[in-house]
Amino acid sequence: MTIVDLLEQNAEKFPNDVALVEINPAEKETRRMTWRDFELVEPTLHTPHYRREITWNVFNEKANRFANALRARGIGKGDKVAVLLMNCIEWLPIYFGILKTGALAVPLNFRYASDEIEYCLKLAEVDVLVFGTDFIGRVEEIADQISKNRLLIFVGQGCPPFADDYYEMTLECPSAFAKVPLSEDDDAAIYFSSGTTGFPKAILHAHRALLHSCRVEQAHHGQTKDDVFLCIPPLYHTGAKMHWFGSLLVGSKAVILKGTSPETILRAVSEEGCTIVWLLVPWAQDILGALDRGELKLSDYRLSQWRLMHIGAQPVPQSLIHRWLKYFPHHAYDTNYGLSESIGPGAVHLGVENIHKVGAIGKAGYGWETRITDADGNDVARGQVGELCLRGPGVMKCYYNDPEATEKTLRDSWLLTGDMAMEDEDGFIFLVDRKKDVIITGGENLYPVQIEDFLSGFPKIKDVAVIGLPDARLGEIAAAVIELNPGVSCAEEEVMEFCRGLPRYKRPRKIIFAKVPRNPTGKIEKPKLRRMYGGDGLVAAQNQS
Repeated sequence: MTIVDLLEQNAEKFPNDVALVEINPAEKETRRMTWRDFELVEPTLHTPHYRREITWNVFNEKANRFANALRARGIGKGDKVAVLLMNCIEWLPIYFGILKTGALAVPLNFRYASDEIEYCLKLAEVDVLVFGTDFIGRVEEIADQISKNRLLIFVGQGCPPFADDYYEMTLECPSAFAKVPLSEDDDAAIYFSSGTTGFPKAILHAHRALLHSCRVEQAHHGQTKDDVFLCIPPLYHTGAKMHWFGSLLVGSKAVILKGTSPETILRAVSEEGCTIVWLLVPWAQDILGALDRGELKLSDYRLSQWRLMHIGAQPVPQSLIHRWLKYFPHHAYDTNYGLSESIGPGAVHLGVENIHKVGAIGKAGYGWETRITDADGNDVARGQVGELCLRGPGVMKCYYNDPEATEKTLRDSWLLTGDMAMEDEDGFIFLVDRKKDVIITGGENLYPVQIEDFLSGFPKIKDVAVIGLPDARLGEIAAAVIELNPGVSCAEEEVMEFCRGLPRYKRPRKIIFAKVPRNPTGKIEKPKLRRMYGGDGLVAAQNQS
């Protein structure tokens, strides 16, 4: 069985039930409407929005039509089709259409510049690029180079002359597709690492890994047919899609929301009856900030059905969750840990029953094993810091076209995550930091996540990132980049006074008031901060302040 079979089963069992809804706040009805069975819904609250939906049967038909269009152009088992789209209702039918042919789906980060797009297409040996309106300019810059041996397919209005029109390609294609035999061991997808520690690597996964992520998500969060999942993060990333896989497994509705403002999120939950919402730390912070300032009132929304809020993709400050539960005391809370190399979230899982362990990422998830090891690969004692290692059906097959990186990361079927962690006396795992982010100051190891978690408890701080900066005497010092809450002023002396609650050697030696940059999946872009504030960048920042 593969996830393709799950889609086809849902189309048979629940043909007329809604599978996907797309909500685009404030967008007028200008989109090209060539698909049947979309429903436009009039706005009921606040600002207008644009809504489309498809049933499970239509979802499957659209996947079949795209699969037939690809097959007609010679694309089949083992070929590779890249997807460069913003979140939209076309995204997942295109993804499943690729998988139905036996080709590999290759999602691309929507932030990639033209040179990064070209790099990833070459690295993954992509045969077809599917791209949307937002990327016309970037693709046009490299069209001459990448179109020589690749098919370019455009999704949207106003197809550029260097690409084929997706809607015209699929309009006359049959809605049934002759099934391609697929096994769980067949290659399924290539995902790219987030690039927070360097240029992206191509991560190859088998169908087994995708299917396992469905089972992991449903086992952890107990999705039923009646649940409604709100999907906000980018679908190119494993996190959003693999959480949605729990909905796929039980045939429940999912809402793709194109917007991250607090009002937009609460309105979608209210109007669509969402029961499960996966947030990134910044979005949760924004919701809490809007509630604190009185900009939002919970009484304006229908939220009683919302049963689960969970966060992943980055360390979660304990103070954030405690604040959240004051506003939403009836919510179950969970966090999941994973990497694109482990097909996204769920390799380590806190569990809604373990709210007393907020701050931990949890224990080994469904079907997973964990170890924490020293530099020689030996298990460390509980309470000691080491590298977190994972083993299970969701581990990647390899870094595609990069045997050297694969050898460094996969050891005897264990995935070396590069994350430093420790296990407490109860067996719960706490993230300490990325191995490459550890700060060595005067011979002492500082773990930025621990300092960030402490500083996040200061009421004036919205977001914080701790990085190491060069120091002639100590080698490195800890610098805290602090983003304040809107409308708040704060002096460096206030932060330093608050930090007296830390051991002296853990206190940051430098405070920088600035915005904390995060990528689309919520991870702090620490290489960017080190470039900005290391050496001359720090001097420039000081001169501007």
